[in-house]
Amino acid sequence: MTYCCGILVREGLVMIADTRTNAGLDNISTFRKLQLFEQPGRHVMMLAASGNLSVTQGAVNVLVEGLENSETGEVERLEEAKSMVQAAHLVGRAIRRSLELMGDAVKQAGVSFDVALLFGGQIGAAPPRLFMVYTAGNAIECTPDTPYLQIGEHKYGKPILDRAITYETDIYDALKIGLISMDSTIRSNLSVGLPIDIALLRRDALKTEVAARIGANDTYFRDLRERWSAALRAAHIAIPPPPYRDRQ
Repeated sequence: MTYCCGILVREGLVMIADTRTNAGLDNISTFRKLQLFEQPGRHVMMLAASGNLSVTQGAVNVLVEGLENSETGEVERLEEAKSMVQAAHLVGRAIRRSLELMGDAVKQAGVSFDVALLFGGQIGAAPPRLFMVYTAGNAIECTPDTPYLQIGEHKYGKPILDRAITYETDIYDALKIGLISMDSTIRSNLSVGLPIDIALLRRDALKTEVAARIGANDTYFRDLRERWSAALRAAHIAIPPPPYRDRQ
């Protein structure tokens, strides 16, 4: 399993993804799930994936090699997309193509080949956008009303994002809150784990401002998780005890 989140605020876009995959408790591996497609000055696109690893890796390979347009015969590549909507459609087609290349194995394996991808970025002067793309290739788009999207084991980190993130949140606060959301998920689910890949794109910069991997020895992340735990303990201690015992 996995946990990835994308946060779209007025100042730009933050993407966070863990790296853990497992096929049982005794078969745990690390794979990069956050891919960057960047041509400084023209575009920055970020792709985070959850679900069947063979399907998502196949889709990334298709995007890198290009996808033939059945109507024009031209090979379409992600880096040549003229808009984020066009690029998101290409991501959806890449997922379907990855499944097609697997052929009958998909039907005969008896396992889930479902995937979900977060795809965001900016092309040219158009504003940054963030999409969630499903196995069938269809997509939904992030909006200022709910300025984040999640895939994978999202239930543990969602309450934090719900309470703390708005479209006007400072972009580095968004990164911090996203990391708290990730830490909460790691603490509650063994199928999500370090290291974490992060990327930050400031609006109109057309170049990633942050692209880093956070490991177990990262001093900031260790301090963040300790401070968050201490803050939660202090918060519940500060709240008066329930008065219901006196109502018997």
